[in-house]
Amino acid sequence: MPLPKAELHLHIEGTLEPELAFALARRNGVELPYADSTQLRKAYLFEDLQSFLDLYYGLMAVLRTERDFTELAEAYLARAAEQGVRHAEIFFDPQAHTARGIPIGTVVEGLARALESSEEKHGVSTQLIMCFLRDQSAESAMSTLDAAKPYLHRIAGVGLDSAEAGHPPSKFHEVYEAAAALGLRRVAHAGEEGPPDYIWQALDVLGVERIDHGLRSMEDRELVERLVEDRVPLTLCPVSNVRLRAIDTLEEHPLPAMMEAGLLVTVNSDDPAYFGGYVGETFHAVHEALGLGNEELRALARNSFLAAFLDHDEERRARYLAEVEAYDFG
Repeated sequence: MPLPKAELHLHIEGTLEPELAFALARRNGVELPYADSTQLRKAYLFEDLQSFLDLYYGLMAVLRTERDFTELAEAYLARAAEQGVRHAEIFFDPQAHTARGIPIGTVVEGLARALESSEEKHGVSTQLIMCFLRDQSAESAMSTLDAAKPYLHRIAGVGLDSAEAGHPPSKFHEVYEAAAALGLRRVAHAGEEGPPDYIWQALDVLGVERIDHGLRSMEDRELVERLVEDRVPLTLCPVSNVRLRAIDTLEEHPLPAMMEAGLLVTVNSDDPAYFGGYVGETFHAVHEALGLGNEELRALARNSFLAAFLDHDEERRARYLAEVEAYDFG
């Protein structure tokens, strides 16, 4: 039995395995520019964030129907459960689908069908977080929020993702104000490729409750003090950082230093189909590469539940935390 954990930084589109991509392509009559899943998997080598995004968005063409989104989420939840995930807060990118003519309702209802049965089938509680594409306009983000209003009973929060460089969080302050007024939780990618200032903006302009990545926070001592004092969680994705060349090797990742500094850090998989590992494998990778001991892994698992948006169900959070404390590494 793996260590119980929550996954808080997971893009559902990033769980599209090559085999499923080809199966959906056949079903939907979509031509993929690869001979087979083996050749496609070889394309999963990236120079930077943008080279990854080009393939990531291109492959989304196979996702057309509610059934497709249900199968995508179902496949992730089954894998996640096997790796000890007890709670998952799942990102999705509506603009990447509506731009292709797929209605937002198709996406949300398709994902929701898998999420609604997740606890019964897999023992995994779930929440859905709708992300805005930061390389699109703020007006497009606001239109997306408006289009999502009939589905807000299925959406717990909003996030901000895609190409970070040159797209500061402050660009989206109005849509985040509108999301807050609707009672939605708020997170944002910041400090992956962008500077520490983007993390400050996410906190002070967008009012986020959690920073996705936050890798470069260690460059700003005052920022670290702020994050520690306010107990702002960081959803780190160490294997992703290496695969996208934000860091040269996993051994150089600042995760141990961040833990030592008192930051509330969590470990997540990001886009596991593309980066070669789901969250259980990511925990194993940081254990091996960074020499983290069992109690440090327990601390990361504990942090994941402390950082989860479970304020409405503290009894559930306490139950998950008790599972972490009781876990025997053997």
